[in-house]
Amino acid sequence: MAMKNLLKEDDIKKALDQFKAVDSFDHKKFFDVVGLKALSAENVKLVFKALDVDASGFIEEEELKFVLKGFSADGRDLTDNETKAFLTAADKDGDGKIGIDEFEALVHE
Repeated sequence: MAMKNLLKEDDIKKALDQFKAVDSFDHKKFFDVVGLKALSAENVKLVFKALDVDASGFIEEEELKFVLKGFSADGRDLTDNETKAFLTAADKDGDGKIGIDEFEALVHE
């Protein structure tokens, strides 16, 4: 499912524009600006599935690096520092990847 079916294109553009600078990514602000926080848990899980490129049931560190591209093809890659910070914030069980429940909890924290 395309992100624009779940989120407003203007919100996606605004969120991506806000975090264009290297090392500027803040998942809480991004989720708010892009409209993820306003989605139901069910729709957040659909977003998770779109970001889980290999359909493993988890978003691994390598997939996190490209998370902004999941929202729009012109999104930038996250830096290693941003990727690690995002993973640390979401990975509550310490297994090195983000499960669907961890993602949903992170979005709605």
